[in-house]
Amino acid sequence: MTTTLVVMFIAGLITGFSKFSVGGMGLLVLPIVMIAFPGPEALGVLLPLYAITDIMAAYSYRKNISWAVLARFIPLGFLGVIVGAQLLSSIDEEQFVTLLGIIIVAMIALGFYLDTRPVSFMQKPWAAYSMGFLSGLISMISNAAGPLYSLFLLEQKLNKESYISTRAWGFFIINIIKFPLYISLGLLSQQSLTMSSYALPGLLVGSFFGYHFLKRVKQKHFKWLIRIMSTLAAIKLILFS
Repeated sequence: MTTTLVVMFIAGLITGFSKFSVGGMGLLVLPIVMIAFPGPEALGVLLPLYAITDIMAAYSYRKNISWAVLARFIPLGFLGVIVGAQLLSSIDEEQFVTLLGIIIVAMIALGFYLDTRPVSFMQKPWAAYSMGFLSGLISMISNAAGPLYSLFLLEQKLNKESYISTRAWGFFIINIIKFPLYISLGLLSQQSLTMSSYALPGLLVGSFFGYHFLKRVKQKHFKWLIRIMSTLAAIKLILFS
């Protein structure tokens, strides 16, 4: 139980800090939670934390939402979530761990690519549908679709306020849709909600520090630290689980 409490506090701390500061730490949170919950059940434990921060973010950024952008992205996101649920129902714990490691490596590689290459094709309708589907799929099976979603939104040439608001509401809508599917898969239950509650103190502390120290964080350096830690987590999942 002590290990679970520590793991969930750290998970809450990172989630809160990420949501209210630089973002991009979702790739790291799930492998940490899997120290205490080594299989897909870790997804159900994490989802309520994301829902809490999503509600806070959606309320805070309830203006300047580009509904036209979300209308192209979200419908195929729903389909991706459903396909992801089917995939989760058909794989075992070992396959899930390996798949998660591969997804993390792929998202890190995407981050490297985006640092050096323009991706103007993201403004085309087929790209919106593709990114919507892939984001929904990856979100459902790993909670790690942030890089894909950010990639799509950054190329829509939104102003800063619209980008932040649209991103917050996109995450909020997709994560809400995941609740009934996680329940049907047995990943979300009274027991998992109890485990989730252990992360609330860390979530509050992380949100506070993320909000107040955002301006002091050098995002460029922080981004590389997260990439290194996430890569090590992925290697551990693929080779040593």
